[in-house]
Amino acid sequence: MAEQNLPDTPQDQNLPDAPKDQNLVEASQDQNQPDIAQDQILPDVPQDQNQPDIVQDQNLPDVSQDEEKTLESPISEVHSEAEKKGKYLRFSIPQRIEHIIFLVSFSILGFTGLSQKFADSSLGLAILNGLGGIERTRLIHHFSAAVMMVISIYHVNEVLYKVYVERTPWSMLPFIQDFQHVIQDILYNLGFRKRRAYYGRYSYAEKAEYLALVWGTVIMGLTGFVMWNPITTARLLPGQIIPAAKAAHGAEAILAVLAIILWHFYHVHLKHFNKSMFIGTMTKEEMEHEHPAELAELEAEVTREPIAPSLIRKRQRVFFPFAGVLTIVLGFGVIRFLTVEKTAITTIPQGETAAVYVPVTPTPRPTSAPTPTPNPNQPIGEDTWDGNFQALFRNRCDTCHGATKVGGLSLETYQSTLQGGNSGPAIIPGDPDNSILVQMQSTGKHPGQLTLDELDRVINWIASGAPEK
Repeated sequence: MAEQNLPDTPQDQNLPDAPKDQNLVEASQDQNQPDIAQDQILPDVPQDQNQPDIVQDQNLPDVSQDEEKTLESPISEVHSEAEKKGKYLRFSIPQRIEHIIFLVSFSILGFTGLSQKFADSSLGLAILNGLGGIERTRLIHHFSAAVMMVISIYHVNEVLYKVYVERTPWSMLPFIQDFQHVIQDILYNLGFRKRRAYYGRYSYAEKAEYLALVWGTVIMGLTGFVMWNPITTARLLPGQIIPAAKAAHGAEAILAVLAIILWHFYHVHLKHFNKSMFIGTMTKEEMEHEHPAELAELEAEVTREPIAPSLIRKRQRVFFPFAGVLTIVLGFGVIRFLTVEKTAITTIPQGETAAVYVPVTPTPRPTSAPTPTPNPNQPIGEDTWDGNFQALFRNRCDTCHGATKVGGLSLETYQSTLQGGNSGPAIIPGDPDNSILVQMQSTGKHPGQLTLDELDRVINWIASGAPEK
């Protein structure tokens, strides 16, 4: 043996009974001998000559910790680095940007949509006035809807890429285990179980919220198209679809906003403020509470084998053309969604675009006559409120100045028209120049624009004292 080539040393004298073929396990067990030099047991390993103690794990090759790290996979190195920092990556930067865009567009849609649904309330009216009126509110609402449709197309491509190219599991879909977690949490809340369910990457509550978001986006998109393009819809489907879509759109909006406020805010911001969607990471304590099963896999370094770059490129050559065609088709659908027709208000036949009244020479207004006392037995005249102008205003102006009372103005009755809105009386009998209704219509750009003939009749009616009957 190699030990016969060693010179006699004082240490050898202390081991007179040790056999020459003593194996490594026996030597490692005799760790109470402080005078045994390492080179007497492992003479062919020069690295151990300077170590005064015997390495306990002598059945393994002598590899330092730094050398062990070089043998780990890149994914293992990421996990090890995360464990050192005490944080674990949950969402990448593109995912966080996508979430912020969706969050902003959803908030604006809810804010502008509910103010239109409840336009007859004081709060809804204040919001509409603060945003610059109903038309500007609709413009903001439509722009936010377009942003949400674009980010939804991006999300579809992102999911398909992860599933097909990267072979990421469908972790957001519910499985049998999620139903078991529901039962386990119920038992925990009733006191029949000591701890909550053992969640993985996503809990059943997060999956339910995600699927509700997908379902709600589809419903709001379909019903929004019907409301945005009622004429096109009526050409293809029965007319009853339009009020049904309006009811569904409004109800789904209320449901979505309440779900965010009551469910999402409580679980993510009030019960425990989860910052992972903004900073991208979670601490070990948060992972132990929210996703213990995933944390156990990360600490055990249970990871998928890396995909060969050649296989990734092969899948990309299939995916990118498909994603390009899908994006073009969906993008064309969004463009048609936005441009197939104008809204219901702007599709009403407009008046002449020329100046309403440009006299060559000043024309004197007729002297205002006193308002006649109505006689119940007197027949209704043509140029009176009851005879003509009530029906005219109801046809042209009822959308904004009917029950909704935009700007506080209602043109439903003669008395409410005289009373006016926030800016003052709509009509001043005998004074058409100072009547707000005439001033607004004279610009030629009012949403419920009167024709030149209709405006001229209104002016003559007001100049004659604006008789009711």
